Amino acid sequence: MNVAVTFARHRNRPVETMKTYCVDKSNALYARAKSVIPGGIFGHYGGSVRDGGPKFFSRSEGAHFWDVDGNEYIDYMCAFGPMILGYNHPVVDEAVRAQQRLGHAVSLASPVMVELAERLVEQVTAADWALFGKNGTDATGLAVMIARAATGREKIVRVAGGYHGVAAWMRAGSAGAIPADSAAVLTVAWNDADAFERLINEHGNTIACFIASPYHHPALADSELPANGYWQRIEALCRANGIVLILDDVRAGFRVHLAGSNRAFGFTPDMICFGKAIANGHPLSALVGADALKQTASEVFYTGTQFYSGAPMAAAIATLDELRKFDAIGRMNALGAKLNSGLIDVAKTHGYELIASGVPAMPYYRLANVPRTTHFAWIDECVKRGVYLLGYHNHFLSTAHTEADIKHTLNVADAAFGAVEKPA
Repeated sequence: MNVAVTFARHRNRPVETMKTYCVDKSNALYARAKSVIPGGIFGHYGGSVRDGGPKFFSRSEGAHFWDVDGNEYIDYMCAFGPMILGYNHPVVDEAVRAQQRLGHAVSLASPVMVELAERLVEQVTAADWALFGKNGTDATGLAVMIARAATGREKIVRVAGGYHGVAAWMRAGSAGAIPADSAAVLTVAWNDADAFERLINEHGNTIACFIASPYHHPALADSELPANGYWQRIEALCRANGIVLILDDVRAGFRVHLAGSNRAFGFTPDMICFGKAIANGHPLSALVGADALKQTASEVFYTGTQFYSGAPMAAAIATLDELRKFDAIGRMNALGAKLNSGLIDVAKTHGYELIASGVPAMPYYRLANVPRTTHFAWIDECVKRGVYLLGYHNHFLSTAHTEADIKHTLNVADAAFGAVEKPA
């Protein structure tokens, strides 16, 4: 195997006998939660609950967390992306404490807001201004409103299977959503610029914006990188037809390129939505955009009581500074590439084909040519042995992960494959 990190089987015992975790306290707390919280654990965290897996953490450090039963896990979900430098990062946490000593949520905005906006405009090449919210939905929702206000048009074009938050226009078919919520949303397949051009021809000057992630990372499906020329063609079609181009960089932001993921794929959007990793887990999102939209952005009313909280903004400045001190992007992707190669090799020794797709810092894993239940069974066996993975979502590497983490993960994966019952 042509990688620096290799795996070594446990020579003196069958791999399937590696110790597995007990999660009795987690299950008991989950039962309590169900009596006072709908579903016990709601939202996307609720979707990740597995019968034999952990439900609640007790503490975290670096790239690891411990559940309430005291079990330790190498975390490849990174809180679904926000953790990029490691849990409890000392520089980020000290920046938060320093801002809290000065003031956090106060009746005026903090100077740290201006400092963060200046930092983003300096770092992100497509940015001439910045606005702030608390989560990715805030950023994408505001971007769509600005696009509609700027163009006087109504329709949104999105990629089928893409995810841009929990706003009503994104929730077609979900409980509580009605057809009117998404009536103005048009959908095209990923990597199909011809389909986008056909939509433009069909709907004329009613399209306000095109919104997509830098590459396609849907749930329960392989991630797909953009085809050669795809983004350049999308950008050209938007420019020629007065359509605002919005990049949803909430998930991939700062793991593909520190100046915006678009830089890696050679195009320039009109607005970029950031979230997740921008403040290493502290609640913050940002929308940055081109000067041509600055006046319109100032006229669109979109706000929240906690939008101006200073501590997360201080965390973001510290996070961006730390990421620029070394080749953070290179480190995360190099570790991700080693993890991918190692897992593929381990799977092969057990007669499985593992597919690793997406950028290495955000890998999505799938076992090919077997029922999906087999894939989830392997994931469950990894989790039971202290490697936290999910079966339906892409994963995340951080700068806190180490080669020792990768090596241990490969040993766990080996044991987990040995414990999975092969389909007939």
